[in-house]
Amino acid sequence: MIDSTLSPTPFLDFDRDDVARFAREHAGSRGSPLERAVRLYYAVRDGIRYDPYGAGVSVEGIRASNTLAAGRGWCVSKSVLLGAACRAEGIPARLGFADVRNHLSTENMRAIMKTDVFYWHGYTSIELEGRWVKATPAFNVELCDKFGLLPLEFDGRSDSLYHPFDHEGQRHMEYLNDRGSFDDVPIEAMQATFAEHYPGLSGVGRPGDFDAEVEAETSGPGGAR
Repeated sequence: MIDSTLSPTPFLDFDRDDVARFAREHAGSRGSPLERAVRLYYAVRDGIRYDPYGAGVSVEGIRASNTLAAGRGWCVSKSVLLGAACRAEGIPARLGFADVRNHLSTENMRAIMKTDVFYWHGYTSIELEGRWVKATPAFNVELCDKFGLLPLEFDGRSDSLYHPFDHEGQRHMEYLNDRGSFDDVPIEAMQATFAEHYPGLSGVGRPGDFDAEVEAETSGPGGAR
């Protein structure tokens, strides 16, 4: 019987040589599955820059190999890459989703989305030492430093979800609704939700330069918000 938590999919395409090579090189050949999964987490968190622009809610926009090639992605595509890398190394992985109120955004993002609620926020659920743990590799450490956020760490034993507050004690993220975990990306449900709640994104293409927006809003007098 095929184990769906270890199988490639059109999104988690670790049957491609580049994804399998990424997993092998960053997981390493030594250590337990937990130790290798932790190494993969940091490779995706910091090796792939967070960028909410430029990747549509589609197979092509979320596919692990495309995220790897681009070197950047958003919470869902980075979680897909981590899940694909874990599966490539024989570590069972699923995809988890939740609706969150996210206070890390730029003025342009807020203007386009017209809300601070991020629907279908993604993370990776990984089976380690007989239990499922949650890992969120979205925000690379440089981005956290610019916004004054605590980088999200992962030890393979505790859930790694966003801290509710930043360095200054200001609210950063609130979880509003748990959508559960899936063996693959529930793309049709995601597309329907995005069409309903983010009409400003429809047909826009790439709506902004996230790196430039972050630099503009976190440099100069006052620094990060």
